[in-house]
Amino acid sequence: MRRFDRKLTVVVLICCGGALLCGGLILFDETTTAHSRRPTLTDIPINGQRAFGYLKTICNFGRRPSGSAGMRKQQAFLIRHFKKLGAKIEQRKWTIRHPENGEPVDLVNLIVQWHPKRQQRILLCAHYDTRPFPDQDPVNPRGVFIGANDGASGVAVLCELGNHLANLDTQYGVDFVFFDAEEFIFPQDRGEYFVGSIQFAKEYRVQPRSHRYACAVLLDMVGDRDLQIYKEKNSWTWNDSRPLVQDIWNTARRLQIRDFRQRVGHEIRDDHLPLHNIAGIPACDIIDFDYPRRGKNYWHTSADTPDKCSPLSLAKVGWVVLEWLRNINPNLLLKE
Repeated sequence: MRRFDRKLTVVVLICCGGALLCGGLILFDETTTAHSRRPTLTDIPINGQRAFGYLKTICNFGRRPSGSAGMRKQQAFLIRHFKKLGAKIEQRKWTIRHPENGEPVDLVNLIVQWHPKRQQRILLCAHYDTRPFPDQDPVNPRGVFIGANDGASGVAVLCELGNHLANLDTQYGVDFVFFDAEEFIFPQDRGEYFVGSIQFAKEYRVQPRSHRYACAVLLDMVGDRDLQIYKEKNSWTWNDSRPLVQDIWNTARRLQIRDFRQRVGHEIRDDHLPLHNIAGIPACDIIDFDYPRRGKNYWHTSADTPDKCSPLSLAKVGWVVLEWLRNINPNLLLKE
């Protein structure tokens, strides 16, 4: 028995050492390798500097909560931008009551269509409103919230993708949707989340339409200089959405964009929930929710400014999405 115990101990030690080595290799793949052979802006066909320019232009409009002057300036900018690129623009308008004073607030979901006559379509989306106040700011929670990453980054990537969509050779059409009132939330928890995406999802479910969405991809908080995008838990858990997530992350792996981590991360409540749960569309949230850096939190603070974002991060995300569109797995498309 002692000899057996000794042999068993050796075997256990070898197995443990092997497991630690494998764990080390996995850790190396997720960390060290993520910082080796990194693609630069010149390696990527998406123009990261141009995307970053869109982000700064949007942030220069100032605060952009629903119904604000900044939001109206952003809407006019997006309409001009996409019309110039040849897209079809649709504005879906409705009105809600302000959660603090009851006054009417005009909302607009902005829909940008590429190849609008195609019946089978892919939905790419982002919210384009900003939170009314930086309520997580430790110094001034009633100050000015610009929302460079949380709001402008997803919009900027779609603005850049617009330069590539008109000539994209696919059998399906693509819609960009900019959701209003994703977080029209005021102190004391007044207001509701996901107003725009809920409105869109309900319209899609109840109103007869000739087109159908095979899947939806949400871009939110994708400009962080220290980009780390994990598989969002809801997206991965839904059986109809998991193949979509896997296809996008496989695309990132093929492009060696290791900022798309091959692990499941946070469970996020975001605009993809109404798209999946109300509209019944397989949906994926591409989001880097880890926005504190070097001991500081930028999320929902006045520090969420363009200097915390990166042209390279925007380019990487845009490239993955564009290459995914070009080489989408046919199994993800709707069967006629």
